Amino acid sequence: MSASSIPFTVSGGVVLVTGAAMGMGRLYALRAARGGAGVVILWDVDADGLATTAAEVTALGARAVVRRVDLADPAAIAEAAAECREEGPLTLLINNAGIVRGALFWDHNPERDIALTMDINALAPMYVTHAFLPDMMDDAGRPRRILNIASAAGTVSNPRMSVYAASKWAVIGWSDSLRLELEQQGYGHLAVTTFCPSYISTGMFDGARGPLLTPLMTPEDAVDRAWRATAAGRPQLIAPATAQLGKVLRGLLPVRAWDFVGGKVFGIYSTMDKFTGRGEKAGTR
Repeated sequence: MSASSIPFTVSGGVVLVTGAAMGMGRLYALRAARGGAGVVILWDVDADGLATTAAEVTALGARAVVRRVDLADPAAIAEAAAECREEGPLTLLINNAGIVRGALFWDHNPERDIALTMDINALAPMYVTHAFLPDMMDDAGRPRRILNIASAAGTVSNPRMSVYAASKWAVIGWSDSLRLELEQQGYGHLAVTTFCPSYISTGMFDGARGPLLTPLMTPEDAVDRAWRATAAGRPQLIAPATAQLGKVLRGLLPVRAWDFVGGKVFGIYSTMDKFTGRGEKAGTR
């Protein structure tokens, strides 16, 4: 029986979660520990949050490996990856860390907002995956997975999200291209899932409101959906269903017609009007 035909499990394996100090990153780490992972590697810049998550992971029976890593720094990623590769090939890599700056484009600071958002949201998942991918490709003894957290913002344009949306469009294009490359080159044991959720009530999007018929998802629901899709090797998950509908309609309708439907009917174009976020902690790194 080939690894690609064996049901995926993290039991006894090694899992890496970026942005693991809080929010969904913490929940992914706990899900891995509950699933029997032998080692859960936790990356973030928040040392106190990492310590809390590590204690919870350990209490669930897994060994927590903590690294304070600034994902905006490629050298820091390379150094931490070199250390953590000693744990063995990853069974599951979750590129979860991200930040958001909700503002009109011209109000973005080039370094603090534009460069930082692209570094953490778009480039860091590529650097992290590139560091661990060879070992995951070479060891086909069990199914392995990569989960890349994108956003429904990467499928439809939205005012006050220009740079964030750009970063998530980049993730979607890279992640799905990587999926195809692995499939074409015969690495059937290693599947890539791209998760594109709408707004999630983690605090990262405080003040934002969901479009018509699209309430904010709970972190627990989002993590459960993403985990099950990843285990099944599903290429992409856009959730909830209304976010998928938005993507379809945007592709079918002329631009101005979609502007009316998306902006006036669904209210997508005003969802960030009262965004506040977490201030200086608007996301994890």
